[in-house]
Amino acid sequence: MVSPTYGSMSVDWENRIDMARLREQRLARLNAVLSGSNLGSVLTFDFHNIRYMTGTHIGTWAMDKMIRFAVLPRGGAPVLWDFGSAVKHHRQQTPWLDYDYAASHVDTPVSGHERHHGAVGPQVDPERIGGGARFGISTLRGSIGDGARRAEDVAKKVYEVLAERGLQDEPVGVDIIELPVLFAMQELGLRVIDGQQVFLEARRIKTNDEITLLTHAAAMVDAAYENLYEFLRPGVRENETVGLVAKTLYDLGSEHVEGVNAISGERCSPHPHVFSDRIIRPGDPAFFDILHSYNGYRTCYYRTFAVGSASPAQRDAYKICREYMDRAIEAVKPGVTTADIVSLWPKAEEFGFPSEEAAFALQYGHGVGLSIWERPIFSRYTSFDAPEVLEEGMVFALETYWPAKDGWGAARIEEEVVVRKDGAEVITKFPAEELLVAGKRYYTTGGALNPLRDSQSHLNTQTHAQGAGHAVG
Repeated sequence: MVSPTYGSMSVDWENRIDMARLREQRLARLNAVLSGSNLGSVLTFDFHNIRYMTGTHIGTWAMDKMIRFAVLPRGGAPVLWDFGSAVKHHRQQTPWLDYDYAASHVDTPVSGHERHHGAVGPQVDPERIGGGARFGISTLRGSIGDGARRAEDVAKKVYEVLAERGLQDEPVGVDIIELPVLFAMQELGLRVIDGQQVFLEARRIKTNDEITLLTHAAAMVDAAYENLYEFLRPGVRENETVGLVAKTLYDLGSEHVEGVNAISGERCSPHPHVFSDRIIRPGDPAFFDILHSYNGYRTCYYRTFAVGSASPAQRDAYKICREYMDRAIEAVKPGVTTADIVSLWPKAEEFGFPSEEAAFALQYGHGVGLSIWERPIFSRYTSFDAPEVLEEGMVFALETYWPAKDGWGAARIEEEVVVRKDGAEVITKFPAEELLVAGKRYYTTGGALNPLRDSQSHLNTQTHAQGAGHAVG
């Protein structure tokens, strides 16, 4: 099976991504995992888990605020508390959320007389208690002072939803949480435990619509690499390449360029994991990692180039890097474990690191979905102790690294793969079988300049190649 790519629009003449089915299947998976756990509910403050649970999104500006939260009671519908006018927008534009309870109870004005006598609004038929979007904010990561009692209000809101369903005495699984909110929940008697594993387990296997979205996101990066290959040349700065990639992706419909690692020249070894304003020079190795989101679904996608020419050391590093990548991909199939895959990769000491901890994430693999670094995780540092079994429908990225023997260059390759019943399908398509040389071709009196050459010009002379040097008097 080949993962399809379509246009980004909806049409009536082709069966493309079914967003309603996407939302329904994600929530069904989450409900199934929750039902099989010892939890009565899961509470999320994580932006991606909220999107997976509720099918809502308010922009990437809010990703680090921890202002929104949502709870899924076992056997029920999700309840979302959101930021200001976003709630009114959800009620207009997200009909898949159930507003029966929200409309009839939460926002009903309560008079002073009713409040004094303990009334909380109209009676609600328990059979109609559902989910919905409600007004409510957390502490803005502590920015709102204690006197506003935001943490206590969050805890109260969650408690009321669970109590209405008789789940207040059951464990509440939480993914991430601010400590004041945790303490406030505990003060109300709620038993808070780790719920991250429920979300990770639900997101581990991708639906067909999720795989299509991930493939489309990768296709957008294919285009970014095409533009980058044409743009690379001496004099370009790393930060300029980041701008080029970001523009390409946003023009194609990306909602968020999470990051572009642009690493060149002597910055390649050791890998710094961040771009700079370094000027790219002739003969430089340069590798890039492009991370962006299309309809929430991420990419993590490395490619390595040589600019103008490649040294023999860089060529050899790339060959080794590619060999380890190919070994891993060929081994991928259902039933294989992450430990089986990482056993094919080199030990840290073999490429210049004192331990697997020190080399973490250089020979690496991770699930890709609404976030990167989901399950499964592949690393010699962790996978032997905690192996995970590969299953059909998993989507993950495998990335390898190898330093050049010249001491400053390196190669980095990453491929995203889908686990199919008969092996792996690679959905990252920009050429990476051999090292590509980007930039202008140069011509000498003897013809085209060889693209396999050292950036130190004296090392490319015939006498040096023959080892026939002599002292100059």
